[in-house]
Amino acid sequence: MADSLILEVADLEHDVLTGIYSEETGKPQPLRITIRARLKCAPHYAPDTPLDASKNYMDLKFAATEALPPGVHFKLIEAVADHICETLFLQDSRVEAVTVKIVKLAIAEAGEKIGITLTRERRE
Repeated sequence: MADSLILEVADLEHDVLTGIYSEETGKPQPLRITIRARLKCAPHYAPDTPLDASKNYMDLKFAATEALPPGVHFKLIEAVADHICETLFLQDSRVEAVTVKIVKLAIAEAGEKIGITLTRERRE
């Protein structure tokens, strides 16, 4: 099995205009977003390895918050996940794959997790 490096931001909550909820209410829908980005792995990480040898975790958070265009209604949450993936691929050529899990908080009635998980591989 090859070495791998996964960066993750889990359970980030952000309001996004998406789905029937936003269509009916005109308000953004609260989403819980988890992002896992697989990066090209260095052969070794020594104690003095510089910070730029990896990706900043805040870039993952940015892709799920500030990088989403304000006022745009994403009809499908799949489109939200796709936008997050594309943002991360454009930010850094070391990103090989991205998995985005989105849970729709507004429609849960008994604590269930309703949503999607989308994985995209970088297309060369």
